[in-house]
Amino acid sequence: MNIIYIFNLVLLLSTFNVKGQQQIIDTKTLNDGPYIFIEKDKLIKKEIVDGNLIIKDLRLTSYDTIFRIEKSVYKKVKNIVVLSDIHGQYDLAVELLKNNKIIDKNSNWKYNNGHLVIVGDIFDRGPKVNEMLWLVYKLEKQAKKKKGKVHFILGNHEYMILHGNLKYINDKYKKTCELLKLNYSELYGKHTILGRWLRSKPTIVKIGDNTFVHGGISKKFLSIGYDIEKTNKIMRELIDKDEVKSTDFYKTYFGENGPVWYRGYFKDNLRDNEISDILKEILSKHIVVGHCSNEKVVQLYDHKIFGVDSSIKKGEYGELLFIKHGKKYYRGTLQGKKIRFRK
Repeated sequence: MNIIYIFNLVLLLSTFNVKGQQQIIDTKTLNDGPYIFIEKDKLIKKEIVDGNLIIKDLRLTSYDTIFRIEKSVYKKVKNIVVLSDIHGQYDLAVELLKNNKIIDKNSNWKYNNGHLVIVGDIFDRGPKVNEMLWLVYKLEKQAKKKKGKVHFILGNHEYMILHGNLKYINDKYKKTCELLKLNYSELYGKHTILGRWLRSKPTIVKIGDNTFVHGGISKKFLSIGYDIEKTNKIMRELIDKDEVKSTDFYKTYFGENGPVWYRGYFKDNLRDNEISDILKEILSKHIVVGHCSNEKVVQLYDHKIFGVDSSIKKGEYGELLFIKHGKKYYRGTLQGKKIRFRK
């Protein structure tokens, strides 16, 4: 067999190693957006339809342009559902949410006064990041009207994009940037609707006895003095401060022991008493994290830690974690079946 043929075949197969993550992009059939930019007296909506860039001026009042920073601690929530690490796999995430009755057949909020927690990493890898962001944006508003709540917690890949690290963006978005003549991070800059919305989001949320964070809370991070509201405030403020990236202060929050990058629960073989000490200090009974991929939702350390990164990023399967009445924990399968975690 011709060596060049073999090389090209291997290259082609490697392009499709994960469903939907890398593909040959035909610009003529590219659809993406909208991306909405904020100017002094108007909004500018930019989207790509069948490879053509469509630009439209909108009234400044067409979208919210100011997003309130919400509290970090919530009490007395009966029903919580959690997922993480969607990574642009919009279709699979929607199927999972529909089958588990979180959204209806038209992708509208169905979970009444329950709380949906997304523990980071909507961005990167997959081809439908923007679609997922707008869905969460919509569900936030719909849930509020039903006295429910959507919490979108920022993960390491959100911060990577906001900090200008574009290592893992899908090829689709490289084409989008070519057509828009913009850097990918600019699509979510502080003068865009979604960019401002993202900058209002927390890194850590506590609901009842559960603390939700993308990577985890490490003993080393706790040694600086833990305060959930202060941590969220500092991490928001550091998003647009490039000048501090080389400092130890920055590394404390965004280094390997920080809340969005820490992998110690899965990698460091910690002792049970070390987990108990962490939980005691953050006034929680459980920590729910994403970041470390598993085939399903898992529990560790006698149900003290729950891992909800169920490898949705592969585009094939995913699960949810359900928390009922603050004490009953269930896996929600892709088919909508609930399987209780029992001690």
